[in-house]
Formats: sequence, C-alpha cells, structure tokens
Amino acid sequence: MAHESFADQAVADLLNQNFISIKVDREERPDIDHIYMMACQALTGSGGWPLTVIMDADKKPFYVATYLPRSSRGSLWGLLELLPRVVELWNKERESLRQAGEEISRHIIKRDAKQAGQPISEELLNRAFKQYARAFDAEWGGFGSAPKFPIPHNLLFLLRYYHFRHEEQALEMVEKTLQSMYRGGIYDHIGFGFARYSTDRQWLVPHFEKMLYDNALLAMAYLECYQLTTKEFYAGVARDIFSYILRDMSSPEGGFYSAEDADSEGEEGRYYLWDKDEITEILGEQIQSLARTYDISQKGNFQGRNIPNLTRTPNFEEPRQEFAAARQKLFNYREKRIKPLKDDKVLIGWNGLMIAALAMGARVLGDESYLQAARRAADFVKENLRRPDGRLLARYREGESEYLAYAADYAYFIWGLIELYEAGFDSHYLALALELSEDLNKYFGDQKEGGFFFYGLDAEQLLARPKEGYDGAMPSYNAVAALNFMRLARLSSDLSWQEKAQQAMDYFAAEIQEYPTAHSFWLLAAIFQIYPGSEVVVAAESENQATSEMLKLLNSRYDPHRLIILNESKTSEILGSRAPYLQHMPGIEGKLTAYICENFTCREPLVGMDELLESGYI
Repeated sequence: MAHESFADQAVADLLNQNFISIKVDREERPDIDHIYMMACQALTGSGGWPLTVIMDADKKPFYVATYLPRSSRGSLWGLLELLPRVVELWNKERESLRQAGEEISRHIIKRDAKQAGQPISEELLNRAFKQYARAFDAEWGGFGSAPKFPIPHNLLFLLRYYHFRHEEQALEMVEKTLQSMYRGGIYDHIGFGFARYSTDRQWLVPHFEKMLYDNALLAMAYLECYQLTTKEFYAGVARDIFSYILRDMSSPEGGFYSAEDADSEGEEGRYYLWDKDEITEILGEQIQSLARTYDISQKGNFQGRNIPNLTRTPNFEEPRQEFAAARQKLFNYREKRIKPLKDDKVLIGWNGLMIAALAMGARVLGDESYLQAARRAADFVKENLRRPDGRLLARYREGESEYLAYAADYAYFIWGLIELYEAGFDSHYLALALELSEDLNKYFGDQKEGGFFFYGLDAEQLLARPKEGYDGAMPSYNAVAALNFMRLARLSSDLSWQEKAQQAMDYFAAEIQEYPTAHSFWLLAAIFQIYPGSEVVVAAESENQATSEMLKLLNSRYDPHRLIILNESKTSEILGSRAPYLQHMPGIEGKLTAYICENFTCREPLVGMDELLESGYI
C-alpha cells in the first residue's frame, strides 16, 4: 500500500483534503495496533496487515479493513472509490457512523471482562496434549496445514509433558517438527537462521523475512531438545542460529536488531534463491553431490530457481559437516548480492528473548561467548533503554530511545535476566529482575482482578486498556510474567510473587480451559506449578574450580524446573533483603556446600562434590 497507494498523488490528495493520516509502526506502538486489530476482527471476523482504520476524533473506529488497493478490484474497495464515499457519509450520516464507532468500542472494552473458570489441573495438560496430537502433521511435522508457523512455545510445553508425564509421543512430535523445519527451506542452509513461516506444509517455501524473536525461541527449543536427548544435531542447529545472530543481527553497542526483510531488489526471496548454473560456476565438480543433497536442479523448486533444502535427503544430519566448505563458498558469494533491508531497531522485549536464548545456550553448551553476548545486550538495555527513574523504554535506534515499554517488554526482558542469572550467577541480574518485576506490577498490574494490562498506567490512554492471554508468534506476556514470578518466588523465597502469578492464572483460567493449545505458555506455567521441581543453593565462591564443576554437573541434564542459586560472599550484599534466606545457608567448614530444597523445605546440606554424587540427586 505504501508504494501503490500512499505514494500516488490522487490518493494523497484525497487523504490530505479530508483526513488526518497517521501511519503506525506496529512494533514501536503495539498497543495501538493491538486495539484496532481487535476492531478489525470484530467487524470482519479476521485480521491481518496492512491494517486500515478510519475513526473519528475520539479514536473510535467505524470502518476497518486490511489491504486496500489504489482502485477497486473485484470485491475489494479501492481507496480512490472508498475515500469519497466515506466523506459523503460523514457529511450526510455522521451520527450513524459515530454510533457504529461507539458499538465497536464497547465491544473492544467489554472483551476483557473476567470469566469464571476451573482451576488449572493435570486434566487440562492431558487435554492439551491430545489436541496437539490431533493437530500434528505426522508426515512433515508441525501442527495444522499451510501456512505453518514454528511456534516454539508449543514444543517447549511438549518437552516438559514428555519429561514429567513420560508420554513418548510428545517427544516424537517435537523431534519430528524440529528436524523437519531444519530440513526445509524455512531454514537458511547457507547463512543460517530461520525465516518467519512456511507458505507450504513441507516447510519448503518460506516467507523469507527473518525475525529476532523467532530465532530466539527456536534456539531455546533446539537447546532443550538437545539437553533432553543428548543428540548433537540439535545443539548444532542452536549454534548455527547464534552464529547468524552474532554475525548479522548484533549492533556494535551490543543490542540485537529486529529483523531482516523478505525482499531485495524489489523481489521477495531474491537474495536467497539460486540458479543451478550459478552454483556450478562457484563449486565446479562438487555441484553434483551438493545438488542431489540440497534439491538443486536446472528447473528449480521455486519459480524456476532453487531454495536449498534437505527435504529429500534421508540422512539430513550428515551434510552439515560434509558440505561445510562448499556452504562457506556459497555464503561468501551470496554476501556480494544486494542484501535485504535490515530493520535496525533495537526492541527491548525481543532483545530480552534473545538474551534468554543466549544465556540458555551458554548454560547448556558451556560456551562463554554466548554468555558474554547476553551480558552485553542486557547491559546495553540498562544503559540505553532505561530512564533515570528506572522506567524502561521500548525502542532504541541511532542513539534515540523512545516509547514507554509495554508489559511484554518487561516480561520478556525479565525472563532474559533470570536466564542470565542462571547461566552466570551474577546476582546483579537477579536483583534487577526482581526490581523490574516490582515495576511491572506497579505500572501494568490489575490489582483488583489479576493479570497485566498491555500498556502502563503512565502511558497514553487509548480507546481500551486490554489484557491478553493467548499466544501468538511470541508467547503471551501475561503467561511469561506469571512464570517469571513463580521462578522469582523460589529464587527469593518471597511467596508474594507466587500469589501474583496465581492471580494472573486465575484471571485467564476460563480462556485457557476453552482453548489450551492457543495458550501453550500458560501450560508451561501450569506444569511448573504442578511439578515445581527443586532449588539448589550452592554455597561457594564463583571463581573456585570445584564450584564450576558442580554447576556444570547440575546443568548437565534436562530439568527445566530446577533453579540454581549461587550463594557467595558478595550475594547478600547485592541482593540485600530480596533473598534473606541465603544468610542461613553458608558453606560448612569453608567447603563447597549444596542445599537441595523442594516446596520451600530443604534437606540436610551436602558438603563437597562426593556427597552430592552419593545423594542420588543427580
């Protein structure tokens, strides 16, 4: 629409004569986008972008649509015909348009009313699993049919369901999906990283846009599957994702860029597509073996050209190493092409997700470089996206920070800080996670009914102040906040965090019960509550070699609900009164000591590595 309509003089004249035109970046102002998308869904039964809204001066919409061409085409209104008609109606039947706006607005405001629901239980987890099993594509992995989105939080739930409920099919669905996505064209086999979604069932033809948040969440899914299965393939894919992010999506200051566009030179996917002759010229005789493996042909597999993929290669794990040198040659050649536009906004929430992923990568893979990258990003956020009064801001670009951060920004960044603490045990990050959680509750919390509003009480007040519980491409911020609070309750031994999490869960219980698979991150929170796991307090100094060995041992197996706290000499000084229980868990006789706690009750302390091994805990 930007090129076809808004840059057209005739359309521009109609708009400028009769309307106040506002173009919204939905990533910078998701609050505006969210509210008017609800209006679109209410009026049309569906939604999507671009989103076109005509409203009155009180922000109440009376006409909503998605794509509108310059001129009418088939059943689609064109702007050249629609805009004069709206002006005519505004002049002759203004009251009826205002009334329509009132009704739509009431619907949006009413939509967030709390509904009574049953407490979340194991029965819901079982029902959700059965729904996933019914929707699972056994041939190609994933859920449903085309278009297919990765939705890694579905996989994170299924991994936990397998771990705690011992349901083999849950793990089979995860592995099939992770393998199939990697084999398809949705994965960039030349430069790494995943595209936003697949337009087909086989994961072959992607929408070529790459998003920071998708790659963060997918990295977590591959890491957890590696930790659970110990199959090196999954670790390799996670490493490749991080290679892409650290190479192409990292700012010099330490933050992470938001996305890479699908288009280059005015054509979607052009940067990623190959002619066989082109590859032959680069690789010479090696082309025959690579062509068979990566589905490269003269006729092509997409619009006469080729998307490298492994969908027809049974031994899909082997080419990663076998063709590493050839892939590098193709990558070096591709680097000379005109690249897709990079969206170089640094969004705090999306950075929080990548901080969480990198920190998890450091912990699971033992790679210090990932921990350093996560710390740099977190420190960048602290320095550039936090006002002197502590309030977070949503976006940084070219030295400018702007827009009050949203609840999702707080939730995702706090998640990143918790993972960062669990990976490196720097208590400053845990203290900041607790401080920002207090701010999240202060600015966004519904103190009466529970849950968190989309935008803060100190922000611009829009037509409505919604609270959302369902997952989209990113997990529900309410669910992430609730799970954060559950973890912080155990890390700090402050049960008020657990109470706030429970209030949020109670608020959305009816919605979750009605459609559990649209609320997979709430299922993660529920399974965390039902199977709470344990805390291990390690009383020792971080620079001690024995400490490193014990922490490495504790992180060696998949146990998603275990939390580890390092109680060293400076911990109490940093956390102060936020975790007072640690003062009563010292090292015994100056030796490394482990306290294992479950349900806020601790066993006898274990002194030294030998006692930990003999205890049977690991």
